[in-house]
Amino acid sequence: HYMMIMNRKRCHMLIAMAWGIGFWHSIALLLIVLNLPFCGPNVIDHYMCDVKPLLKLVCKDIHVVSILVIANSGTVVVAIFTVLLASYVLILYNLRTRSSAGRRKALSTCTSHIMVVVLFFVPCIYIYILPAGGKNKDKEISVFYTVIGPMLNPLIYTLRNKEMKIAMGKVWWRMSNSR
Repeated sequence: HYMMIMNRKRCHMLIAMAWGIGFWHSIALLLIVLNLPFCGPNVIDHYMCDVKPLLKLVCKDIHVVSILVIANSGTVVVAIFTVLLASYVLILYNLRTRSSAGRRKALSTCTSHIMVVVLFFVPCIYIYILPAGGKNKDKEISVFYTVIGPMLNPLIYTLRNKEMKIAMGKVWWRMSNSR
């Protein structure tokens, strides 16, 4: 049913929504940061230029700004999480009328997707829920959603492949028997 449901118009609408939400989220954060006074070293101790590490360079109290950043990012995360949750509820609801093989295939795809979503969202939520300026492990934890998650994506999705499962089983068996 995918080709009937996901037509070109719907695909373009989803792309436009993703770009639009991302654009307005970034503009809101930019407008928050533009009027802040910065002082001291203008070196961000982070892997990328992100709002939270940038707020550590501000010369005034950032309590209100930090709450605005958390609210902005929280709104985006909650909206995306709600859409994902609703899609999983719909999938599970529609699976009740399918064959056992069809359910197994759909659940296999969902499991892979949930693993990828968890690898991205959990570190992101942890980083953006805590106020800026504290002694958080933002730099270390951001590695999970910037490096480790994308690096594991191909492996996670390939584990659905039967030949890959067999090959991984052989590797695990050899490793466990070589001790």
